[in-house]
Amino acid sequence: MKHFPSLTLAALLLSACDDEVSRAFPNPMILTDEAAGYYCQMEILGHDGPKGQLFLAGMPAPLWFSQVRDGLAYLKSPEQEGEIIVLYVNDMGEATAWNAPGPENWIDAKDAFYVVGSDAIGGMGAPELVPFGTLSKAEEFAAIRGGDILKLDEITVETVLSPVDHSENQELSE
Repeated sequence: MKHFPSLTLAALLLSACDDEVSRAFPNPMILTDEAAGYYCQMEILGHDGPKGQLFLAGMPAPLWFSQVRDGLAYLKSPEQEGEIIVLYVNDMGEATAWNAPGPENWIDAKDAFYVVGSDAIGGMGAPELVPFGTLSKAEEFAAIRGGDILKLDEITVETVLSPVDHSENQELSE
């Protein structure tokens, strides 16, 4: 009976380690043809503009988003499910073009500078919140395309969950 408390303690410590592993920040995945948007279930690569990938605790694969606005909507929604570990977004300062945001240039959404309110339209036809890894790249974009620069915690739920009037949208080309 002397060993029972020791075994119980060891089991508790091991289960705590498993819990910590499930919450570890996974590395972003490379965007491939197989990635399908969480909301639309369409191939991500068929949409222009920056994308998002969100990892939930206990899930090895990310939820993919066809545009950053959708990923932020999931993140900020009061109805989202699961424990969010990290949301990665394309760093558009490293993108070669609007229609080629890059398969590997991911940054943590918390570190990004977002241009909000520009004339940029995302892959699903809604106004896009364009993420950049540096303030200077965000400023360059905003000077040309309009909009304000915000950090993630400054972006309101209404900004990403408000209805979109698609009749006003125009395609962004670079």
